[in-house]
Amino acid sequence: MALQLAFEVTGEGPPLLVLHGLFGSGNNWRSVARALASTHRVYCVDLRNHGASPWADTMGYAEMADDVRALIADQGLGRPAVVGHSMGGKTAMALALESPEVLGHLVVVDIVPVAYGDRMSPYVEAMRSLDATALASRTEAQRRLLSMIPEPAVVPFLLQNLVARNDHFDWRLNLAAIGAAVPALSSFPPDLLSRRYEGPATLIAGANSNYVSATDVPEFKRLFPRATVHTIAGAGHWVHADKPADFVTALRLALG
Repeated sequence: MALQLAFEVTGEGPPLLVLHGLFGSGNNWRSVARALASTHRVYCVDLRNHGASPWADTMGYAEMADDVRALIADQGLGRPAVVGHSMGGKTAMALALESPEVLGHLVVVDIVPVAYGDRMSPYVEAMRSLDATALASRTEAQRRLLSMIPEPAVVPFLLQNLVARNDHFDWRLNLAAIGAAVPALSSFPPDLLSRRYEGPATLIAGANSNYVSATDVPEFKRLFPRATVHTIAGAGHWVHADKPADFVTALRLALG
């Protein structure tokens, strides 16, 4: 059963949905939404088990695509452009391959429809190891996560999900469900690999990212034969955060 996803709307014009990556939320895309507000009505969506959206015990790509399809139908968006980063990009690809009639343009940001090694379980385990309700401050949470996570730049991103609830802290992530889903989220539904999306598609990749290699591009184009590829110099996996102006330029070019 599809969940009713939370979202924020910015701007006026043709509809554009933005789907965030794992541990993110629609809030991470507000600056992009503001940059596009003069030309598009941008829906920054919280995927299930993230942000203000409902929680569920499972979160495969078919289920998350169902959630987005229901949002498009409920809001009467016609055939919006759908932009997805990382996990959101795989969700967008699943939606395009399952229901090509519901979207008008697919934009995938720094991810391809292949299986990756498990890069995310250590983050889940680190967050779950904290008793959030017993934390005295965000500073304590940051200090403890820094002792467990070797990439200091990742910790502030994860801490965006630590929220104050009355007299204590809590995670606004369903960490149990996310942890259980990591193997599926690291992969891509094999039943979709025989399908094609014949609509316009764009892959925007970071030149410094290790999520998209030159050998991955042919597989992307096999499933999305009308695809064009933009690589942004100086950007890693979080392309929109590393090079925001270049990313918006590439996105505008993709959307026409």
